Amino acid sequence: MKDSSNSKKSSRGVKKEADKALKTSYSPAEIVSREERMRRKNRIKNRPIIIMTYIMTFLFLCIFGYLIYFIYHDSDKVIANSSNKRQDSYSDTIRRGSIITSDGVVIAETVTDDAGNEIRRYPYGSLFCHSVGYNSYGRSGIELQMNFSLLRSHVNIAQKISNDLSGKKNPGDNVITTLDYKLQSAARDAMGGASGAVIVMRPSTGEILAMYSAPGFDPNDIDIVWKSVHSDEGSESTVLLNRATQGLYAPGSSFKVLTALEYIEENPACYRNYTYNCESKGIYDSVSIHCANGSRHGEVDLEKSLAYSCNTSFANIGSQIDMSRFRILTDNFLYNSQLPYDGVSSRSKFVLDGSSEKSAVPQTAIGQGDTLITPLHNALIYSAIANDGVMMKPYLIASVETENGRVIKKYSSESVKTVIPKSEADQMTEYLKAVCDYGTASGYFAGQTYDVAGKTGTAEYDNEGHCNSWFVGFSDPDDPDILVSAVCEDSDRTGITGVSVAQRIFNAYYY
Repeated sequence: MKDSSNSKKSSRGVKKEADKALKTSYSPAEIVSREERMRRKNRIKNRPIIIMTYIMTFLFLCIFGYLIYFIYHDSDKVIANSSNKRQDSYSDTIRRGSIITSDGVVIAETVTDDAGNEIRRYPYGSLFCHSVGYNSYGRSGIELQMNFSLLRSHVNIAQKISNDLSGKKNPGDNVITTLDYKLQSAARDAMGGASGAVIVMRPSTGEILAMYSAPGFDPNDIDIVWKSVHSDEGSESTVLLNRATQGLYAPGSSFKVLTALEYIEENPACYRNYTYNCESKGIYDSVSIHCANGSRHGEVDLEKSLAYSCNTSFANIGSQIDMSRFRILTDNFLYNSQLPYDGVSSRSKFVLDGSSEKSAVPQTAIGQGDTLITPLHNALIYSAIANDGVMMKPYLIASVETENGRVIKKYSSESVKTVIPKSEADQMTEYLKAVCDYGTASGYFAGQTYDVAGKTGTAEYDNEGHCNSWFVGFSDPDDPDILVSAVCEDSDRTGITGVSVAQRIFNAYYY
């Protein structure tokens, strides 16, 4: 009975509400207005949810995008990092591939000794030690840079199955370099035991044909070398330092090309009218500057100033140029920047700017002072001049191939940027040809069957007159073949100069 009574009350309540709704009437405009107010309220309530949805979607897309970028761009570098122990596990099933020169000479390979142990062998000892590196103690050089590629195998599936069933390791991929055995040997022979470095490259592509640094070491004996350099007696040894990419030297007169370029850029209409009377020595901004060997060059224009490497003329030019603009030019040529090189390299150093003391300018203008540069960087600067003002990225790896020669990956040249207009590069090339035709390098290149455009340089590094010797230049200036950047330490004592080294390398290339 009680349930029946409650049911009747409920029915009456519903009926009252229905009657009330029937009595209440809204105009179409009011209905639309009420619906719009409800939509606005709902939008306000839903706004935080929508915002959070967008944020979460955006973050997901960022993570997904970075994952793709990492897989295709950075994953090989992370795996090949010397601190990544995961890479060592690949050697359990893959025999490390070989490193080979562009002319087919094997310069690093894995062999098995009589006891069945795998050994990394370097057939030419110290010849390629800094460029190829070693495969122990964290690795270095190409052994480090291409570690992941050397520990991957792309042999066909049938061979893999056969090797797996027989318990044999699969052969790793081979790395084909841009290095040329003949030119590398020529660089070593030309250095004649002197300390220093040589870079040989193609200006139009950035291919490094030779990279030699002395003193060196035998990577076959890396255990002994490592122990020696980490002992008290060998703590000051620099045999592991790749001077070609990491050695920092005062550029000497090889820097004068940049001083001349700055003068040309500031005086585009009248730089050809530049004249200076060299009397062997002079005072510039309270600094005494003298020409090498007491030379008195007399009346010189810009070309002869560079050809004869006239220090007093370039100190005079340095006093006229704007140091703020000069800093921009040197930075554009990658001073104070990381070089676009995949291996380890040092940053070159140029410290002057518009606020620098005037007394620091004369020495800087002739390539002394606090300016420092690596042989690789000097090669890039002159390569840009040779290549119509376009600087190319230097590279050592040509391709990755299987044991049977099938190409897995091919590397190609790429430009870094245009550092100067073609007109300025052409003008500077003419000046550099004068250096080799009748200037400071003419004793080595005048009369050769090939033409060279380049610059000699002598850089004192102490107050006792000891110096390093530079030469940076390229052959066949109209259509450059190769460029040589060579620095020889203590040339005043060894008698070996950068230009003598460069001549022997050019001869090896052409004869």
